[in-house]
Amino acid sequence: MPNFENNDTSRPNTTKLPLFTSLSDNIQAIMTTLGNSDDIIVREITIGKTAKQSIALIFIDGLSDTLAITDFIMETLMLELEDIPEVQLGKANEYLKKNCLTICDVRDISNYSTLYSSILNGETIILFDGLVTGLSASTKGAKDRAVAEPSTESVIRGPRESFTETLRTNTALIRRKIKSPNLWIKTKIIGEVTQTDVSIMYINGIANDKIVDEVLARLDKIDIDGILESGYIEDFIQDSKFSMFPLIYNSERPDVIAGELLEGKVAILVDGTPFVLIVPALFTSFLQSAEDYYQHWTISSLIRMLRFFGISLALVAPSLYVAITTFHQEMLPTPMLISIASQREGVPFPAVVEALIMEIAFEVLREAGLRMPRTIGPAVSIVGTLVIGQAAVEAGVVSAVMVIIVALTAICSFLFPAYGLSNTVRVLRFPLMIFAAMFGLFGVMFGIMIIILHLCSLRSFGVPYLSPFAPLILKDQKDAMVLFPRSSLLSRPRLVSKNNTTRGHKYSAYKKRNTD
Repeated sequence: MPNFENNDTSRPNTTKLPLFTSLSDNIQAIMTTLGNSDDIIVREITIGKTAKQSIALIFIDGLSDTLAITDFIMETLMLELEDIPEVQLGKANEYLKKNCLTICDVRDISNYSTLYSSILNGETIILFDGLVTGLSASTKGAKDRAVAEPSTESVIRGPRESFTETLRTNTALIRRKIKSPNLWIKTKIIGEVTQTDVSIMYINGIANDKIVDEVLARLDKIDIDGILESGYIEDFIQDSKFSMFPLIYNSERPDVIAGELLEGKVAILVDGTPFVLIVPALFTSFLQSAEDYYQHWTISSLIRMLRFFGISLALVAPSLYVAITTFHQEMLPTPMLISIASQREGVPFPAVVEALIMEIAFEVLREAGLRMPRTIGPAVSIVGTLVIGQAAVEAGVVSAVMVIIVALTAICSFLFPAYGLSNTVRVLRFPLMIFAAMFGLFGVMFGIMIIILHLCSLRSFGVPYLSPFAPLILKDQKDAMVLFPRSSLLSRPRLVSKNNTTRGHKYSAYKKRNTD
C-alpha cells in the first residue's frame, strides 16, 4: 500500500490509482487523503447471513442526504437483504446494483479520481472487501436556497423567479420553459482545487455549431485552481481582455436566458452562482429588458429609445457642461448664460474641477450605499447626497447647475437594464470631461469617435459587437432600437444563428408558399 501520510507531497497523484482489494486499505487511504476530517462519515457493515460480505458506506455529512442513505441504502442492505448468493460474492457490486439498491443513479467506481469527485459532490460511496470496484449512489442533499424573485433585474410584468446557486436547479428552471429534446447540456469540471461544474446549454439546430465549438475550446483552455463565480469564466473566455465594455451578457432570470437560447445563443452555467452567462453578447442586449416583450410594442419601443437617450446623456452630460461653460458660451441663450455666470461667481474652481469633485463625491456615496447594511444603506446614500449637495452649493464650492447635471447623469445611469454597461459609462465619463476641458466640444467629439471606433472593432465569439447597426442589417432592426409587433419577429439574428434563422415551421411553409 502506498504511503498516505499527511506530509506525503505526492499525495495528489494518488487520485489516479485504482482501488485496493482490501476494504481497510481503501478506508485508510480515503481518510488520510481527506485529512481525517470530522465530517467524513464511514459506516462499516456486514450484509448477508450465510455468505457474509463486508462493505463500507462513506459520505460527507452536510453534502449528502442522510435520510435517503438510511431509507434507501442502509435499510435495504441490513434489513431487507436476506442473503447474497454465494456465486455472487465475487461480483457483489453488480448484484446490489441490479437487485437491491433503490437509488435512481448508481454508478461503478474503480479509481480514486472518480471516488473523490463523487464523494465531494455529495454522493455515497459503497466499497466492498475483496473487490477493486465500488459503487457511487446519488444522495446529494446539501442545503439549497429557494427560488425567489430576482434582486438585480426586477420587472413589473413577468415571471417572479430567479436562478439559485445550485447548477441542477438552474438547468431545471430553463428546461421548464424550453421543453424541447434539442435543448442540450454539456458539463465540464474546471478548477484544480474547487472542481467546479460548468455547463453549457444550447438548442441543437438553432445555435451556431462554430460558436458552440468555440465555447467548448475556450473552456478547455482554462487552467486555474478554483472557480468561485461566473465572473472567473467570463474573464478567461471573453474576446478582448482590455476592453471596458462587457463582451459577455449575464442574467439571473430564467426567462431572459430562455429567450437568448431561442435566438441561437449559448448559455454558460456555473455551479455556485445564480448569474448565467450568455454568448455571443451584442451591444443592444445590454439595453433590452425582458419586460419589453411582455407589454405592447409601442410602449416598449418608446422605452428603448429612452434608454438610448439615457446612455447618451449619462455619458456626455458632464463633459458637455464643461465644454460649453469653458469654451462655447455663445451656444447658450443670454438669460441662461447670465444665470450660470451668476451662480459660478463665487466658485473658486474651474468647471472641470467642479465636475470632477461632484462626480467623484457621488460615486463614493453610491459605492458606500452598496456596501452598507441594507437597512441603512439607501437612507445614508440619499441623505448624504442631499446634505453634501446642498452644503456644497451654500459654501460656494460648486454651483447649483453642476449639482443638477450630476443628479441628471446619475438618474440616467440607472436606466440601464444591465449593470455591467452602466459601470462602463460611469468610467468613460471622466476621460470625456478631461477632453472637454482641454479641447471643448472638439475634444468631446474626439472622445466619442474613439469610443465608437472601439465598439466597431469589438467582437463577441466572432460576432460584431455593434450588429445589427454595424454592419447594418435592416432585417434585424425589428428588435434593435425599436421593437416591432410580435407577429413581425419571425426571424432570428442573422449573424448569431446561421443554421436556423426562421422561427416556426408554419412561417417557413408560408414563406415558401409565397415564394413559389
